[in-house]
Amino acid sequence: MEVKRPVKKSKLGKIKSDDRTQKSSKSGGQAKEHKDQLERLHQKDPEFYDFLKEHDQELLQFDDEDIEEDSDTNLEDEEMQVGDEIEEDENKDKNPPKKVITTEMVDSWCNLIRETGKLSAIHSLMKAFRTACHYGDDKEDVSLLDFSIMSSSVFNKVMVFVLNEMDGIIRNLLELPASGGKKETIIELMSTKRWKNYNHLVKSYLGNALHVLRQMTDTDMISFTLRRLKDSSIFLAAFPILLRKYVKTALDLWGLGGGALPIASLLFVRDLCIRLGSDCLDECFKGIYKAYVLNCQFMNAAKLQHVQFLGTCVIELYGVDLPTAYQHAFIFIRQLAMIFREALNAKTKEAFRKVYEWKFMNCLELWTGAVCAYGSEADFRPVVYPLAQIIYGAARLVPTARYLPLRLKCIRMLNRIAASTGTFTPVSMLLLDMLEMKELNRPTTGGVGKAVDLRTILKVSKPTLKTRAFQEACVLSVVDELAEHLAQWSYSIAFPELSFIPGVRLRGFCKSTKVERFRRATRQLIRQIEANSQFINERRKAISFLPNDPAVASFLEDEKKSVASPLSQYVLSLRQMAQQRNNSLMETSVLVGENSAVFGKRKIQESDEEYDTKDEEGTTVFSSSWLPGIDSKDKEPKDVKKKKKRKTQLAERVAIDEDIVEDLVLSSDEEDGSLSNTLSDEDEEEGKPAPLKPESKKQKRFTYPSKKNVKSQAKKSRKRKSTN
Repeated sequence: MEVKRPVKKSKLGKIKSDDRTQKSSKSGGQAKEHKDQLERLHQKDPEFYDFLKEHDQELLQFDDEDIEEDSDTNLEDEEMQVGDEIEEDENKDKNPPKKVITTEMVDSWCNLIRETGKLSAIHSLMKAFRTACHYGDDKEDVSLLDFSIMSSSVFNKVMVFVLNEMDGIIRNLLELPASGGKKETIIELMSTKRWKNYNHLVKSYLGNALHVLRQMTDTDMISFTLRRLKDSSIFLAAFPILLRKYVKTALDLWGLGGGALPIASLLFVRDLCIRLGSDCLDECFKGIYKAYVLNCQFMNAAKLQHVQFLGTCVIELYGVDLPTAYQHAFIFIRQLAMIFREALNAKTKEAFRKVYEWKFMNCLELWTGAVCAYGSEADFRPVVYPLAQIIYGAARLVPTARYLPLRLKCIRMLNRIAASTGTFTPVSMLLLDMLEMKELNRPTTGGVGKAVDLRTILKVSKPTLKTRAFQEACVLSVVDELAEHLAQWSYSIAFPELSFIPGVRLRGFCKSTKVERFRRATRQLIRQIEANSQFINERRKAISFLPNDPAVASFLEDEKKSVASPLSQYVLSLRQMAQQRNNSLMETSVLVGENSAVFGKRKIQESDEEYDTKDEEGTTVFSSSWLPGIDSKDKEPKDVKKKKKRKTQLAERVAIDEDIVEDLVLSSDEEDGSLSNTLSDEDEEEGKPAPLKPESKKQKRFTYPSKKNVKSQAKKSRKRKSTN
C-alpha cells in the first residue's frame, strides 16, 4: 500500500473507521451479485457448473459472512502494515514482501494436480514456473512476479515437473488425445468455451518456456527442455507470433549448439513442420538453409564432420514436404547460378572469389546430397540438370594446378549425382586433363613436403604445389575418381567404347611419368579396364538385340546386383585404401555428428525413440551455475584453480621462450629475409605467418659465426699447431 503524504497519528483512527464502514457496506452487495452470477451460469452452461463442482467447490460455497470476515481481516492486515511503515519511515515507499517457495509447497501442488487436478494448484504452479523462467532477469521484470525461488532444488522440481506433466494437464483440460494431434484440431478447438477458459495456461506455459530457452547456456538443460516442448508444439498453431520465435530460437540452437542439442533442435523443428504444415514450412526451410550457410563459411579437419552433419540435417528436414522443398531448392540453386554467371562475364578476382570459396562449394555439396537423397522423386528431379551444369562449370572456371583440390571436390559431387540418378556426366575429361598438367607430370622440386588433405582445402600455395606429397595426393585421387566413374558404367553394354579414350590417355601418362608408384597405380587401373571390357564383350556375344532396343536397360542386371564386374571389385579395394589415408590425415575428431554421415529416416526414428525411452525424471537436470542459491562469482573448485595455475605457468614459459627467440636471430635468417618478404598475398591467405618486423637498431643481436669465419679460425689454429 502506497502512502503519498505523511499522516498524523491522531487522524489515523478516523481514516481507518471511514474505510471500514465503506468496505463493509459494499461486501454484502458483492456477495449478492456473485450469487446471481453463479445462478445464471448454472442455467446457461450446466456442464461447466458441474465441472466447477468437481474441481473447485470453494468457488460455489460462498456466503456474505465469509466476505465480511475476509474484508475485515484484510483491512486489519493493511492497517497494521500502514502503521508499521509510517512509524519506520514516513517518506519512503516499501514493496510488499514476496512469498518464498519451499519444497513442501511444490510437493503439495504436485500431489493435488496428480490426484484431483485442482485449478488453484495449477495456477500456483504456473506462477512458480514463471518465476523460475525469469530468474536472473532485471529487477524491473522480477518486481512483477508473485513468488521468489530461493534454492536450486526447488527450481529443479518446478522446472522438471512442469516440463514433464504440463502437456498432459493441458490436454486433459482441453479434452484432447494424450499425444499427437494436427493443426485442424487446434483450429476447431479455438472456437470453444474450453479454449477461452484455459488458453491463458497454454500461452503462459509456452511463452515462459521460450524465455528460459533463450536464457539458458547449458546444452543438457536446453536439450531436455526442447524434447519436452516437442510434445506441446501443436498448440503453437494458435499463437503465430510465438511460433515464429520458437522457429528462430530452435534454428539458432541447431547451428551453434553442441552435444545432443543439434539433434534435439532438429527434431523439434521437424515435428513443427509435420504437424503445422504450411504455417511454418517456408520459414523453417529458409531459416535452416541460412543457418547452414552461416556455419559453413570456413573449413578445417576438425569442422569437416560437423558441416557434413549439418548438411544431412537440412536434407532430412527438406524430405518432410518435397513439393515445397523443390520450390526452395530452385530459388537457392538459381542464386548459385547467378553468382557463377557473374564470374564468367566479369572475369575478375572478386567475381572468381565468390565462386571459389567454402560458402559456395558447401552449398553445392548440400544440394548434391539433396539430389542424391530425393533425385529419383518426380518432385525433385528437375533440379538435377542445372545443378550438374553449375558444378561442371565451377570445376573448369580457373583451370590451374593450384585449384586442383576444388576441381576434385566438384568431380566427387558429379560422380555422386551420376550414381544416384543414373545419368551420364563426362567427368573423365576433367580428370585426364589433370594428369597432363606439368605439376603432376614432371619431377617435383620442392622436396617431400607435408601431407595434404584435399578435402579441407580449395587452393594450395605455390611452395606446396612443388612438393611430392601434393603430387602424390592429386594423382592417387585422380585414379580413385576415374575408377569410380568407370565403375558406375561397368555394366553398360557400351563400356568398351566408353573406356577406350580414358585407356589411351592413361597409357600415355604411364609412359611419361617417372614416378614408379604412379606407374603401378595407373597400370593396375588399365588392367582392370581391359578386364572389364573383355567381361562386357563376352556377354555381348550372347545377345541379339540392337543398341537402341529398350532391352538394353536390363543388360547384366543380375551381375550388377551381385557386384560381379572386375572394375567394381577393384573400386571396393580403392575405397578402403582412400579411407585409410583420410583417417591418417585426421588429427582430431568432432563429437557431434561423428557417426552420422547417413542421417536418414531410420536414424531420426532411432534417436527419437531414445529420447522418449530415456529416464527424464532427472532430479539434477536443472543444476547449472546460474540457478538460484548459486552465485556465479562463488569460489571455484580446487581443480579449476590448479588448471588455471598451470595455464598461467605455461603462458609465462611461452612468453620467456618468445623473448629468447627474439634475441637469438641467426645470420642465415638475415640473409633470407628478402625471400620471406616476397611472399604473395595469395600465399598469405593460405594461412602462412606474416614475415617478422625488423628489430630496432638499439637491440643487440647474438649471431652465429658464418662459414667463412669458421674456416679462417680453423686455418689459424692449424698454423699455431704447426709452429708449435
